[in-house]
Amino acid sequence: MGHTDSIFALLKTGESNNPMIVTTKDLFQHAYGKYAVGAYNINNLEQTVGLFRGNLGKKGANEDPVDGKISAPFIIQISRGARAYSDKRMLEALIRSADQVFPEAVFAVHLDHGTEEACYDCIDSGFYSSVMIDASHHEFAENVATTKRVVDKAHAKGIVVEAELGQLGGVEEDVVGSVKLTDPAQAAEFIEKTGVDSLAVAIGTSHGAFKFSGKQGLHFDVLEKIQKAIPKNFPLVMHGSSSVPHEWVERINKAGGKLKDASGVDEKQYLPAAKLGVTKINIDTDGRLVWCAIHREHFRDKPEDFDLRPAGKTFMQAYAEYIIHKNEMLGSTGQLEGVRSALSGGKKSACGCCCGK
Repeated sequence: MGHTDSIFALLKTGESNNPMIVTTKDLFQHAYGKYAVGAYNINNLEQTVGLFRGNLGKKGANEDPVDGKISAPFIIQISRGARAYSDKRMLEALIRSADQVFPEAVFAVHLDHGTEEACYDCIDSGFYSSVMIDASHHEFAENVATTKRVVDKAHAKGIVVEAELGQLGGVEEDVVGSVKLTDPAQAAEFIEKTGVDSLAVAIGTSHGAFKFSGKQGLHFDVLEKIQKAIPKNFPLVMHGSSSVPHEWVERINKAGGKLKDASGVDEKQYLPAAKLGVTKINIDTDGRLVWCAIHREHFRDKPEDFDLRPAGKTFMQAYAEYIIHKNEMLGSTGQLEGVRSALSGGKKSACGCCCGK
């Protein structure tokens, strides 16, 4: 049984026989060299609903029809901080419910920046289709050894593994890094020795809302060298890739926030990176900025209000619209049916699409 077959068997949930949760490897095979898949972090109900709506082109309500011109495959990322925020089972239940509310979606569930212990817990859960082992802060040999142990255990259950080589700067939750760009020759050696399925590389991005100063940006020269050094069509990952839009920072500050000199990755650099083998682009900070701006504005403008739901509704719509915008910049809009067709072998269903129902 191959990786894809075994993960399908593991991840079928509810009454549907259609496995909406797929591996990142499945998504990367379709995306390579053409577009990048958005990997979005979630922490609560409102983010989850907005994320699913946005990736299906549903700007207003759950019941809206899927817009095939803008719908996209995606990756749900769950960090260790999110798993600890309430209880890891809460987030898993939200995703399982969303899979039933939005059966048209095709997505992977991924552990973001996992320790070895956290990876094993997710592998054993039978819920995650992908895990990231982050041992990039260790020396090369230890990073290889740790990653290899996780890969062996994950592959035995049909789960794919992402690792990181090099170090990003910035701070995100408990991830603190000083910049160390990925060495192309080491990247090739690392992939060969570990058997990892995708590799997060350090090419100038950083975690958090304060990524760049002046006109700094991605090191495309380093990315080109990495792509040439590693196996053909091997998927690369960009962490710390939020764009930190000035519009949202300004809205936060006008509503009482104090974010100064926040800056991020130029969205126009997403597609050029995808053309050089980046198939997964991580976006977390931007979602937090949208949440912060919407809620600050709501309670500033309605100081008498104490109901959390009106602000939540406004956020879900705004976040869905923002997800659509990000997917446009990633090049993934309109790719959902192509992915579904590739996964189902091109077979049409009774409903006229390739969902397998």
